[in-house]
Amino acid sequence: MKIAYLDAFAGISGDMTLGALLDAGLDMEYLQSELSKLGLQGYALSAEKVTVSGISATRVNIDVETERHHHHRHLDDILSMIAGSGLPDKVISMSTAVFRRLAEAEADVHGTVPEKVHFHEVGAVDSILDITGSCIGLYALGVEELISSPLPLGRGFVECAHGVIPLPAPATVKLLEDLPTYAFPDEGETVTPTGAALVASLCRSIGPMPAMNSRATGYGAGTIERRIPNLLRIFIGETSEIPEALDTVILQTLIDDMNPEIYEYLMEKLYAAGALEVTLTPCTAKNSRPAVLLAAVCALGKEPAVEDIILTESTSLGLRRIPSSRACLERKTVEVAVAGGKVRVKLGLKDGRIANVAPEYKDCRALAEQSGLPLKEVYRLAEVAVKDYL
Repeated sequence: MKIAYLDAFAGISGDMTLGALLDAGLDMEYLQSELSKLGLQGYALSAEKVTVSGISATRVNIDVETERHHHHRHLDDILSMIAGSGLPDKVISMSTAVFRRLAEAEADVHGTVPEKVHFHEVGAVDSILDITGSCIGLYALGVEELISSPLPLGRGFVECAHGVIPLPAPATVKLLEDLPTYAFPDEGETVTPTGAALVASLCRSIGPMPAMNSRATGYGAGTIERRIPNLLRIFIGETSEIPEALDTVILQTLIDDMNPEIYEYLMEKLYAAGALEVTLTPCTAKNSRPAVLLAAVCALGKEPAVEDIILTESTSLGLRRIPSSRACLERKTVEVAVAGGKVRVKLGLKDGRIANVAPEYKDCRALAEQSGLPLKEVYRLAEVAVKDYL
């Protein structure tokens, strides 16, 4: 899966996002051609290469005619413009989601409903181009999933159409409710409402950079000078199959009085709640009673949900928590030709060398039924084919 990670160490805005996407490979002529479908007039979009703290970056400039810059629009005006543009459906749905989220936040701040919000600066031509352009960029670069780092929030005051307001702007605060943020030490706006709306609407999660093979990196430059580089960095690449070495918790309980038919259902619920492994071990408990030792391994932070399943879905009256950790091999999946068919094989790699080979059971079974070969022979052939493949 192709993913993008927004490294917002200095904050995020619409123009910084668009600049980062251009820097990462978005074609400027394609962007301008797609944006022209909106039918907006009276603006000039350009991009320039700049150097910030010795780092090459792209800064987006949008020059708008003065009378258009202060033109007010309602939500329906903007959504109708986007819906009738002829842009790809994915771009339309993403852009619509961002503007709806933005309108809901503005409405909450001003004590009205989204349909009656006057977008002021947010609805001006430059912001429409930032939001729609960013969605065009993500689509054009094939990004299927977007993730962001926690966002740094500045402090101070800024003047807008309503007068002087505190930073972060109230709409930004509303948009980032329930999302990870932290205090930026300097005064000034680091996260604009447009930037917050992009993150809140389009990002699957907010947190550390996931395991990925980065294929392109881009830097979008802001317009304000700061002590640190005022840049938004984006990584674009493929998800990696290397599992993280997690701190884990083992949750254990002895059960000696439960209908065995319930265990299958219980295990399914535990995996759905985030358990990494679930085992059932027959044993002998107090008073020589036959019992089952249930053990569920989960990542640190997932244990409340897993515990709740154990205590509500089983007959257990309590459980033990055992801190643990895990080490994982790098994982890679290859597809090999076997007996006129295809079999996926999982490889466990250590320091680039194969440590384990595991043909996919479902593939091997299907091929065994199709070819008439014994299942164990299909496994053997798949393992041999992997050596020839490599």
